[in-house]
Amino acid sequence: MIQGQDLNRRDFLRISSLFLAGSAAMSTPIGRTLSGGGDALAGNGEERIVHSFCEHCFWRCGIAAHVRDGRIYKITGSKHHPLSNGRLCPRGTGGVGQIYDPDRLAHPLIRQKKGGRVSYRKATWDEAIAYTAEKLYGIRETYGPEAIAMLHHGYGYTFFKKMFMAFGVNKFAKPSFDFCCGPRHQGYLLTYGHGAGTPEGVDIVNSKYILFFGTHYGENMHNTAVQEIAEGIRRGLKIVVFDPRFSTLAGKAEKWLPIKPGTDIAMMQALMNVLITEDLYDREFVAGHTVGFDELRDEVEKMTPERAAEITDISADDIREVARTYARYAPAAAVHPGRRTQWYGDGTQRSRSMAILNALVGNYKMPGGVVKYEKYKLPKSETHHYPEFEKKVWSKYPLFVDTKPENSIASHEVIEQTLDEKIKAWLVYGVNVPETITLGRKIALEAINKVDFLVAVDTLPMEVTGYADVVLPECTYLERYDDLDGGRPYRTPFVALRQPAVEPMFDSKPGNQIAKMLAEKLGLHGVLEEDVETYLDRKLKKAGSSLAEVKKTGVLLGKPTDLYRKPGEKLTFKTPSGKIELASSKLREAGFDAVPRYIRHPEPPQGFYRMLTGRKPMLTFGRTANNRFLNELPTARENEVWVNTHVAEKHRLSHGEYVHLKNQAGVVSEYPIKVKVTERIRQDAVYMVHGYGHYFKKLKWAYRKGASHNELISHTEIDKAIGAVGFQNNFVTFIKEA
Repeated sequence: MIQGQDLNRRDFLRISSLFLAGSAAMSTPIGRTLSGGGDALAGNGEERIVHSFCEHCFWRCGIAAHVRDGRIYKITGSKHHPLSNGRLCPRGTGGVGQIYDPDRLAHPLIRQKKGGRVSYRKATWDEAIAYTAEKLYGIRETYGPEAIAMLHHGYGYTFFKKMFMAFGVNKFAKPSFDFCCGPRHQGYLLTYGHGAGTPEGVDIVNSKYILFFGTHYGENMHNTAVQEIAEGIRRGLKIVVFDPRFSTLAGKAEKWLPIKPGTDIAMMQALMNVLITEDLYDREFVAGHTVGFDELRDEVEKMTPERAAEITDISADDIREVARTYARYAPAAAVHPGRRTQWYGDGTQRSRSMAILNALVGNYKMPGGVVKYEKYKLPKSETHHYPEFEKKVWSKYPLFVDTKPENSIASHEVIEQTLDEKIKAWLVYGVNVPETITLGRKIALEAINKVDFLVAVDTLPMEVTGYADVVLPECTYLERYDDLDGGRPYRTPFVALRQPAVEPMFDSKPGNQIAKMLAEKLGLHGVLEEDVETYLDRKLKKAGSSLAEVKKTGVLLGKPTDLYRKPGEKLTFKTPSGKIELASSKLREAGFDAVPRYIRHPEPPQGFYRMLTGRKPMLTFGRTANNRFLNELPTARENEVWVNTHVAEKHRLSHGEYVHLKNQAGVVSEYPIKVKVTERIRQDAVYMVHGYGHYFKKLKWAYRKGASHNELISHTEIDKAIGAVGFQNNFVTFIKEA
């Protein structure tokens, strides 16, 4: 039972060690297959390299898994894949720690109640799938398909999505859209008619001057971008970082400007003010390729550098110097769109401000500026007929639209609709709901307690699996095929293959097989291929290749994108006006500000400090939380709370001591956190890395390490245009251990 939580309907169950890989390993060494050894992937004394792509973050770099005698002994970056170029971040190389984690889920589990005692029992796959199908079918027949939702993160969700769509379900939510990439995607879509891309469409290598607002490259890694920044610096790139904290990227910058949290839009308006009032913008480009300039000019006219200095704590002289230097280097200059872009309730307009700053200097499709990558043109495969409501967007937010079919509803709306008893069942794929949903742990647990049926598909016993009715153990990304990764634009368009390097261990199965079994039990015959290799081979043959051919390198490359515009080239944009919209017609029609407007955010209460968060380069998301190899690194074992020297003095905090954090609502962190006293953060804020403070004892290397950021979220602000969730208007103070 979680401290302070009343989960009388759905108690948190501590999965027995008998159901985990450590128990199975007692009879079979970790790393050996349990499938009989007849497969070509089984150990036979040979050494080989299998090319695939990583699953430890959304970047999905190409990997080379080195296999000896049926066991992966190291992972390196694939030299064939354009996103890795032969290199990997620490997370990618640490994948061995995931596949051979003795805490892995080893068997299907079903929650049962006997003699008043609730526990998990080991089940066969047929039992677990049949029970899941029976519950989902009953809920659909009683309440309709809209009573079922899927929360997902990770690339393997695609097969489950196909299965659910054939079943009539179309409530899919990707939590990262809510607080990470959603506002950026929509902000660029509303401005340029296309998203910012992953990797982002900035020609870093050839740029002379780039502005970053809170982007934590080097900590949140993004392998290709880090490589490009290093190469850009070698070529003379100058970087300016606006961040309340002296980040790793700030350490590479020509100028670090410790901006006051929550004032980015005011700063960007002031930069626009200087560009316009000093006639430094690209008049010809703005006149020919944009709409809404007059409206934008009228809005930013009042945000003088002097006024912005009072708001942002950055001097007017620094603001003018940055704006003038930016214009001088343009068009080989850019404002980087960042990645996690929803901090408050204005993320879409903050992202639009970045896009507009780029448009004003005419850097679109210019060397060193904003570029538009192309996708590999992979022929479409046959589509299954789905019910008419397959394309319905269930979100109540007017501009919740996505060019990718990953979302039809915001993840926090799934929580809200569950609390309202409109959603009765969840399939959770790779999402550790209590520590991921940005409404905070308390509300997430309330929804978990309310939902009638919860099935979790995961590789590890994360907190969410302790609340599930059925736990289905998926094998890791190193043991399975997934769908082709061919939907992302890049300077070299590509299609990447995920393929198994070794056989699935224990009683785990690939997601494509689990989805197939569930589809068959639901009577959805023919929705998913009988054999995933046949499916992939058919798709690749339509592209003029084959599965056998692509397995050799793990990637199929297209022709490099023609990035730069030709002199006099007519530019077209998929916006209502056909031009870059400095003033967005869609926002105006939906009742929102057409141009970005600065809104003041709440100040910390006396003695409290704004809680900022980020990541570490060796840990990200739940997939690495329990990785014993990565956790051996001293800086990865726990998170710290960064406290300014003067604040530490005021509260009598010592470097290295442990404290509990208490937020403005009185919530106290369950576990203590180590204090890092530093001059590298402003006095009105503290900083901690997300993803720590796990309370599941079966996560041996993550249990009780550091404090949970999600636990301390009591206040959120919703971007009313797209439904993204901001949570940085939470404030904390310190409770000393003694």
